[in-house]
Amino acid sequence: MHHVILGAGPAGVIAADNLRKHDANANITIIGDEDEPPYSRMAIPYLLAGQIGEEGTYLRQDKGHYKNHGIDVKRVRAGAVDPKNKSITLEDGSDVAYDRLLLATGASAIRPPVEGLDLPGVHNCWTMADARAILERADKGDDVVLMGAGFIGSIILEALVKRGVKLVVVEMEDRMVPRMMDETAGAMLKRWCEDKGVRVLTGTQIKGIAESRDGLDVALSSGKSLPARLVVVAAGVASNIGFLKGSGIDTDAGVKVDGFLRTSAPDVYAAGDVAQARDMSTGEFSVLAIQPVAADHGRIAALNMAGHETPHKGSLNMNVLATIGLVTSSFGAWEGVKGGTSARMCDDNAYRYLRLEFDGDRLAGAQAVGLTDHIGIARGLIQTKLRLGRWKDILMTSPERLAEAYVATSQGIAPV
Repeated sequence: MHHVILGAGPAGVIAADNLRKHDANANITIIGDEDEPPYSRMAIPYLLAGQIGEEGTYLRQDKGHYKNHGIDVKRVRAGAVDPKNKSITLEDGSDVAYDRLLLATGASAIRPPVEGLDLPGVHNCWTMADARAILERADKGDDVVLMGAGFIGSIILEALVKRGVKLVVVEMEDRMVPRMMDETAGAMLKRWCEDKGVRVLTGTQIKGIAESRDGLDVALSSGKSLPARLVVVAAGVASNIGFLKGSGIDTDAGVKVDGFLRTSAPDVYAAGDVAQARDMSTGEFSVLAIQPVAADHGRIAALNMAGHETPHKGSLNMNVLATIGLVTSSFGAWEGVKGGTSARMCDDNAYRYLRLEFDGDRLAGAQAVGLTDHIGIARGLIQTKLRLGRWKDILMTSPERLAEAYVATSQGIAPV
């Protein structure tokens, strides 16, 4: 049996390790398109902040891990997949045959149609090569413009602040992290960043970037411009599915999979940022490009590839950020569900906010600012769909009693 994994990120590496655990005699090959040991993109900001070296980003710290586990790692890009003949054509001209294939090719950073993004000093923050380029231009006191204040952008923001740069964040939406937080929370996070010396321009677009005598000139939709030695682009990501054109494998925003992470092609599975799998909060199939989901996908896909039929019951949309000391989080259907109810608590001056979204007497979604003790509880209630009964009515007026409600409900204790 030859298991081939396209993609050397968390989903691919976790799948390979689980395949070896459950299929001791199989041949296992990981094919990645970067000339690096398999690493975690989510560790790159820690590299930029100086908290770890490059080896700290590696998914397996033991240098002999892959060899010792009989996992062959190839560094070459896949050009095409032929499910009928069970083969992969690589861009070096070679072919690889497989018995079972896992598509774990992840996502790539989006490059918006803005003039000047190809200039020296303009970089995404997605690969190790990007990180090395950013480190050359992000020294203390340097003018840096960050394009995008979404989840990834806000992680990069934290790293750049730790480097001591003069940072301006430009976000086209009306608030920070708009796909994670509502207007109240996003505005609170913006004010926190500004209080810490970061200039944040929301409702603003970068219209173009040009070279100047001192570096770069960043033109804004407001008609003003910003000087920069470095521009970091964090405008979102898109699943890597282009190489599947002509393969017959069904794709949409990502690779379509069923409840066992199987694609439309026999013996081909998908996992991680490339997989359009079940979202447990909505019941719909969507791409959730976060590392916990990738890890879960990798494990489940490997079990199914090894012949241990294991359903994927759905992943939880969850995001937790720590931004210059302020922790923000959102889980599940944080914007609410049709016919649902909502409870909110806000202390703007103390940077404290809690929003709970209910579907009947079940917690369907939550978001929080500055409240870390609610993170695990909110996640557990959403995942287990525990009925809160009369505690739901109490939470509608006192959402800060969420921990009390969780403990009492899980033990069958009614409110008094």
